[in-house]
Amino acid sequence: MTANRKLISWIVAAALCHTAGLQAAHAGMIATESVATTTELVQVESRRAHVLATLNRADVTDALVNKGVDMDAARARIAALSDQEVVALADQLDHAPAGASGVLGAIVFIFLLLLITDILGFTKVYPFTRSIR
Repeated sequence: MTANRKLISWIVAAALCHTAGLQAAHAGMIATESVATTTELVQVESRRAHVLATLNRADVTDALVNKGVDMDAARARIAALSDQEVVALADQLDHAPAGASGVLGAIVFIFLLLLITDILGFTKVYPFTRSIR
């Protein structure tokens, strides 16, 4: 029993010696305005970089040049946008449909609706379907 206590006391002494060199962290108060300002600036700059990256894509550049837009002028105008305008433009880019329109979705929806009603036997629009009735 005394050998176990001696071993445990050596382990505890070694652990205490090892942790004696660690220093405690000291925290200070940070103003909410400074954190909000820093976070807002980082967000705006990342959104501005996203808009410029989208503008620098080859397909976007080709489409804008075909419409007569000068790319240097477009980059200068993006650099001149206010923070709110950059965030709004980046949100529009994120939520814009990728080359599709609502008309195509409506046509597909109507086709599928008529196909299902044909299969259920409510209509007879398509000759290649058989009714389940």
